[in-house]
Amino acid sequence: MRKAKVDSNQKEIVDALRKRGASVFHVHTVKNLFDIIVAYNGVLMAVEIKDGNLPPSARKLTDGELKCKESLERVGVKYNVVTSIDEALKLIS
Repeated sequence: MRKAKVDSNQKEIVDALRKRGASVFHVHTVKNLFDIIVAYNGVLMAVEIKDGNLPPSARKLTDGELKCKESLERVGVKYNVVTSIDEALKLIS
């Protein structure tokens, strides 16, 4: 089994969300899913973290992530992509 790649900003984003009272669960080890589930104020959110310091071409969703996004959105579940703490905190504002 390959080790899942974790974006360099994942820890700080997770820490910031938790400091604001969100529950965060890591699921990045599940192939072709998203990085974290955020639970806040009665809402569950699927969140993919991309490193905002990388060029846009390096922040593209993988084929597996795209399929997951399409599958979730087809049934009315929003697939969120964040590249910074500010973007992540906006999800729970």
